[in-house]
Amino acid sequence: MIRRLLVAIAAVALLAGCSKEEARVVPPAHTLTADATGHYCGMLLSEHAGPKGQILLEGQDAPVWFSSVRDTLTFLNLPEEAKNIAAVYVSDMAKAPSWEQPGADNWVLAANAVFVVDSDRQGGMGGAEAVPFSSESAAQAFVGQHHGRIVHFDEAAKSVAGDAAGSGGAQ
Repeated sequence: MIRRLLVAIAAVALLAGCSKEEARVVPPAHTLTADATGHYCGMLLSEHAGPKGQILLEGQDAPVWFSSVRDTLTFLNLPEEAKNIAAVYVSDMAKAPSWEQPGADNWVLAANAVFVVDSDRQGGMGGAEAVPFSSESAAQAFVGQHHGRIVHFDEAAKSVAGDAAGSGGAQ
């Protein structure tokens, strides 16, 4: 009897583990379209230079678009925003055609990116920007041209949270 109970518990644990694995599948990024509108500014992303962001929420087909990475990271820090996040993507500026045209399909998971903060480049709404790259060498080249320092996701998010608190929130 005890052996059957242990086997049953093990089977349930295995099934639960499979469910968790399935839940960890990260949905792919969406292609940036001409009609993508910024969550905070309500403006077309195509009207702004610099890297963009998209947050995919569980149970929703359309991404939440951001005209800047700063706004993307701010969303994550605000208690009133949704927390059912399936994925956070930012423009991979290592693969961007230019600052003015950051690309429609060159996304990198924010948690996997390195960011340049405190550079001389401004984001989509004219504020300080956390500039994302898929490679540290590309980030270093950017620092050589535009100054700043390289940080990882957690520090970039904290930096943006501090900036947002000082300026009253997202731009």
